[in-house]
Amino acid sequence: MSPSTEHLVLPFFDDAHRDIGARLPEWVNAQDVDERDDRAACREWVRRLGEGGWLRYCVPGAHGGALPALDSRALVVLRETLAFHSPLADFAFAMQGLGSGAISIAGSPAQQAAYLPAVARGDKIAAFALSEPGAGSDVAAMQLQATPARADCVAQEPDGAFMLDGRKTWISNGGMADFYCVFAKTEPQAGSRGISAFIVDADAPGLDASGHIEVMAPHPLAELVFTRCRVAAEQQLGELNAGFKLAMQTLDIFRASVAGAALGMARRALAEAVRHAGRRRMFGQVLADFQLTQARLGEMAALIDAGALLTYRAAWMRDTGQGSMKERSVAAAMAKMVATENAQRVIDMALQLHGGLGVKVGSKVESLYRDIRALRIYEGATEVQQLIIGKAVLQP
Repeated sequence: MSPSTEHLVLPFFDDAHRDIGARLPEWVNAQDVDERDDRAACREWVRRLGEGGWLRYCVPGAHGGALPALDSRALVVLRETLAFHSPLADFAFAMQGLGSGAISIAGSPAQQAAYLPAVARGDKIAAFALSEPGAGSDVAAMQLQATPARADCVAQEPDGAFMLDGRKTWISNGGMADFYCVFAKTEPQAGSRGISAFIVDADAPGLDASGHIEVMAPHPLAELVFTRCRVAAEQQLGELNAGFKLAMQTLDIFRASVAGAALGMARRALAEAVRHAGRRRMFGQVLADFQLTQARLGEMAALIDAGALLTYRAAWMRDTGQGSMKERSVAAAMAKMVATENAQRVIDMALQLHGGLGVKVGSKVESLYRDIRALRIYEGATEVQQLIIGKAVLQP
């Protein structure tokens, strides 16, 4: 089963995106990954995606990437296709991009050379460490502290290094990543203007990533605990106290791709519903013959297309620089909100059409029902997107 690529004829896309749409479905259809162990499966997907050349879309061309720059439309097409087949494959792909995105944007030449080619090959697994127990949507409330270290106990002279102390939580790829892009307070009283970013290797002394978090769908998550974790000066990522802007720039690139993943899951749910409706016999006819079924399938298709058009527009605006930065941010917020909320509705409808089979553990719609739920929360919950859109409406 493969998703339709008819939408790629829309003017939002060009030949590079149509090439992905032509090649990726056949490749991913040929993959057979045992996903019973989510961590082992993610490692395997990263390896295969790297060997297949697909992770090259996660980094800029100068560092082994497939395109000159990170391209939101390419990310959307990739994630939509991967999520149609395997939400875990989509997750493995997305985290390579999100986890290394800050390095692509603000990394020094040495940092980019050390990490990005390895990410593109699948040799290093990346992670993005922003959320904390008391700082999810409210990023400025983070408590992880980065304080200047000292060169030695005698001279007490600063050497540019920092000590990290505190916690991060809900970190995707936590405990299995090779490095983390970590955001910490360097000016505790400055709110969002006092946050800086650092690259922390997984083997850094003082970092404990063993606190795995189990959630309703397969998804490698962990809590990170930093205890006097020393980060060398050359591991500072971007300018001091410019970490909040860097985090938002990174999320801005990938927000539309979350909507793309939701589209992929919704399209798969619709395909499963259509197939089931054409086979399931009730009262002397197949389920698809009932007008109520036809109406429901029509509603599902319309919900998907509504999210799709907003998603493709947002990615196109970001890639081509259409509109102001504020307008692009609002477009991405609309896409993320509508695509994920609509996908939840579509998958719920598909499950209802399957009846008892829909809640049977192991069925595709049952797993999609669990997979989709997190997308309405991570990388900006629906309520955060509503606030972004609402403020723009009030202050055009």
